[in-house]
Amino acid sequence: MTARILVVDDIPANVKLLEARLLAEYFDVLTADNGFKALEIVDNTAVDLILLDIMMPGMDGFEVCERLKANPRTSHIPVVMVTALDQSADRVRGLKAGADDFLTKPVNDLQLVSRVKSLVRLKMLSDELRIRAETARNVGMDDFMRLESMDAPGQVLLVDSRASSQERIIRTLKPVAEVTAMSDPQAAVFEAAENAFDLVIVNGNSEDYDPLRLCSQLRLLERTRFLPLLLVTDLGQEDVVVRALDLGVNDYIIRPIDPNELVARTLTQIKRKRYNDRLRSSVRQTIELAVTDGLTGLNNRRYLDNHLKTLFNRAAVRGRPLSVCITDIDRFKQVNDTYGHDIGDEVLKEFAKRIRTTVRGADLACRYGGEEFVVVMPDTDGTSATAIAERLRRIIEQAPFDLPGTGLTLNITASLGIATNLSGLDTPEQLMKQADKALYEAKNQGRNRVVAAAA
Repeated sequence: MTARILVVDDIPANVKLLEARLLAEYFDVLTADNGFKALEIVDNTAVDLILLDIMMPGMDGFEVCERLKANPRTSHIPVVMVTALDQSADRVRGLKAGADDFLTKPVNDLQLVSRVKSLVRLKMLSDELRIRAETARNVGMDDFMRLESMDAPGQVLLVDSRASSQERIIRTLKPVAEVTAMSDPQAAVFEAAENAFDLVIVNGNSEDYDPLRLCSQLRLLERTRFLPLLLVTDLGQEDVVVRALDLGVNDYIIRPIDPNELVARTLTQIKRKRYNDRLRSSVRQTIELAVTDGLTGLNNRRYLDNHLKTLFNRAAVRGRPLSVCITDIDRFKQVNDTYGHDIGDEVLKEFAKRIRTTVRGADLACRYGGEEFVVVMPDTDGTSATAIAERLRRIIEQAPFDLPGTGLTLNITASLGIATNLSGLDTPEQLMKQADKALYEAKNQGRNRVVAAAA
């Protein structure tokens, strides 16, 4: 793993020390001796993580962090504050300013490297999600970054073997989160997998279970892999902290727990979780958009072209029938010419709705283009496919199309062509061509009918 790290400190000796440690781990290191220069570097250079001193002349680290987090172009960059101050109030102020973590001078080498690697991994994930989400925005999903639920109370799972510490943590987090407390770590794993939590707090205060084992189990499960983990540990347990960060634990807090710091770190993790959840959601929407027809909600031709190959080859291997039905709305051009394309779109949406109510769960319904639709029917021979197509034809013909908001009721019919793979066809393209020929024949015979391609 490599990354570009910006070290910001007004004392040259501190800069050189951190630079040497990071270079030894093959990181690319940039340096700045004041906040103004740091902001200039970040504005002109891609940076993966910032190690930021607090006590600097002109602009202190708190203000630098606030400016970074307020700028949409830099708000995603992890910031670790490095300072000689070890007061709880400074840690809380830094976290409220948007800092992702705090390191105290003199910085422990293992803790520094582990924390940097952990945050860089997180940023790489967020960067990938942001790039894909940006694609979603470019194709019209302008509100993909809106975080409607950011201020809602978080859902926190607390794994703690002691009732007294459970009560203290629950009381501390009550203003910002609903806490579910459990003593049994294995039961907690199932609870985390089955419910929508924003954060899991693991209190390593028990001799009955290994908190790192619990964290590793949560990271292994698909449903909890991206769930933020906050470890509570004792002062001096640096080896535990380092191993926890290597396992993928997001953050840690030292006992005795400062209530303000616990609230600040909890809010930071909840906010980050919701941000990444929103990004992942936008990625899923982008994928759906790529394979879905925006007007009708059916799969589009791109999806059909790829998936039909899979279904055709699988049917050939298994020696099973596969049928395709191409359907075309009769005289659809007259609808557009007479009533306009807006009414034509309403007809297409209603037509697609009727296809969805007719086809079976295993069938694939797609908009092929214009007023043409395709239904792929796995494990269906020509006779059964013709019966399904005939049922669809009747559903289209028998009930007039009532178009909401227009006051119009139109009588619509459709022509349908059927082809089956058991007629000596070797490719999905040949299958589609046969169905298209059958559709053309249905049109020539007077429309509003089903024609099956000759075996």
